[in-house]
Amino acid sequence: MLHPIAPVFDKDSRVLILGSFPSVRSREEGFFYGHPQNRFWKVTAGVFGEEVPQTIGEKKEFLLRNRIALWDVIGSCDIAGSSDASIRNVEVNDISLILKTADIKAVFLNGKKAFSLYRKYMQPVILREGICLPSTSPANACWSLEKLTSEWEQIRSFA
Repeated sequence: MLHPIAPVFDKDSRVLILGSFPSVRSREEGFFYGHPQNRFWKVTAGVFGEEVPQTIGEKKEFLLRNRIALWDVIGSCDIAGSSDASIRNVEVNDISLILKTADIKAVFLNGKKAFSLYRKYMQPVILREGICLPSTSPANACWSLEKLTSEWEQIRSFA
């Protein structure tokens, strides 16, 4: 399966957040974190003290206004549904355009799977450490919204 969503970034982006690969719902909607139970938009809106963006346009504006670049580690893979555990035959996205365009101060990974893929495939090439954040996925049910938001607060200091 090929990654169907273009990255969001501009020259003012300072933080790069990478997930693993879009869920079925996100692929259907054509934008990141489309599953209503995924807490990405609630968490990031909480970090920046803003209302949760609803439409794709509002989400893009929110990201750019807060100097966040957003994409995924994986450019193509074999995957069963939305399960990160099922991911096989990984080919990574080329994030060099983002890094050449924007002065990225920190790279954050949304969850352990994205972090492990980043460390294996991207970090040796781009030579930049990544910071693992707890996943906003509904599968990460042991993390409350408040606890997630508190951990994700660190992105604000780089934005």
